[in-house]
Amino acid sequence: MATLVPPSTTVPPAAGSKLPAVESEKVDYLNLPCPIPYEEIHREALMSLKPELFEGLRFDFTKGLNQRFSLSHSVFMGPTELPTQSADIVKIPTAHYEFGANFIDPKMMLIGRVLTDGRVNARVKCDLSENLSLKANGQLTGEPHMSHGMVNFDYKGKDYRTQFQLGNGALFGASYIQSVSPHLSLGGEVFWAGQHRKSGIGYAARYNTDKMVASGQVASTGMVALSYVQKISEKVSLASDFMYNYMSRDVTASFGYDYILRQCRLRGKIDSNGCVAAFLEERLNMGLNFVLSAEVDHKKKDYKFGFGLTVGE
Repeated sequence: MATLVPPSTTVPPAAGSKLPAVESEKVDYLNLPCPIPYEEIHREALMSLKPELFEGLRFDFTKGLNQRFSLSHSVFMGPTELPTQSADIVKIPTAHYEFGANFIDPKMMLIGRVLTDGRVNARVKCDLSENLSLKANGQLTGEPHMSHGMVNFDYKGKDYRTQFQLGNGALFGASYIQSVSPHLSLGGEVFWAGQHRKSGIGYAARYNTDKMVASGQVASTGMVALSYVQKISEKVSLASDFMYNYMSRDVTASFGYDYILRQCRLRGKIDSNGCVAAFLEERLNMGLNFVLSAEVDHKKKDYKFGFGLTVGE
């Protein structure tokens, strides 16, 4: 005779008893992440919307002498725009050669450049301690009042960053940015240009997650900057920004993309002024890259196309 299996029964919870609720993740405000520097709050948007566009021919060659020291050679041939008071664009053909020396160490970086037009550029980055670093850059040129230099002291705290700037022309500046939550950071800056008798103050906010980055910045000089980056995947991201100057009433909005393929990286944008740009970096072989740049401005009837090769070990 078959055994009868009684149906399973569900015992209802006793009256007054409550099911355990899922506890929300608590935020430890004493252990917040360190934010990025104040001057880099739009970093992801600038990578997509502000590639290093150029016009003409460019060739870069880098030769490593050892693990820390390398030499670089760069040749550029292309037109240079002359500033004019009219809306017409005036270009003259130019060409120059650039020689560079690089010293890169885990705690120090020295970069120098000498150009055939008489300019000398130098950059220095040195870690004075685990949290304090020194950055300096300068340019010497034969043109009067065109040489400049600046020194930055950056201090990295546990959940904040601060920076102090000194520059020629009696330029002083300071900035501070603080993480107020695991994803949100707020900051501010002040500066004083003694040569021009101008001062200003600014505020910034940045919200970032694994999928998006939103940043906003406003300053007393009249500048308002907003940017947003959406990470579609590990290789594709979309970016947009909005620039407004309430002193001059200039408004510019742009939309761009950043697509990383197996052998190349493609970036492009289009803005509200009708300017369309694209920048392609193709890896042909190990240590050999092909660069293609294009920018079309229908409003100003300005068309820029450039290509180049980058060779380095």
